[in-house]
Amino acid sequence: MFLVNTEFVPGKRIVRVCGLVQGSTVRAKHIGRDIAASLKNLVGGELKGYTELLNESRNESLRRMVEQANNLGANAILNIRYGTSAITSGASELLCYGTAVVLEDAEDA
Repeated sequence: MFLVNTEFVPGKRIVRVCGLVQGSTVRAKHIGRDIAASLKNLVGGELKGYTELLNESRNESLRRMVEQANNLGANAILNIRYGTSAITSGASELLCYGTAVVLEDAEDA
């Protein structure tokens, strides 16, 4: 599966557009990460607990989007974007979306 944030893949051509695909996850911080982040705010530095939480969220939303594209018969997702939104205090959604397509080698490549 080609995953790109561009409108095309060099050397390939789009033979079918399967449509918009998306994956999302809603995650909440937990008290352990909250306490560690509060302490880190006093001295500065990376909030590693939150970094891990965001990485897990990105990976899960991407995995769900790819699964949806596979179910549509796509072999690539173009124009991949991420978005976030606050759901409630301490919980956020991470959304990943793009256009599922079927690519094949370009004849002139």
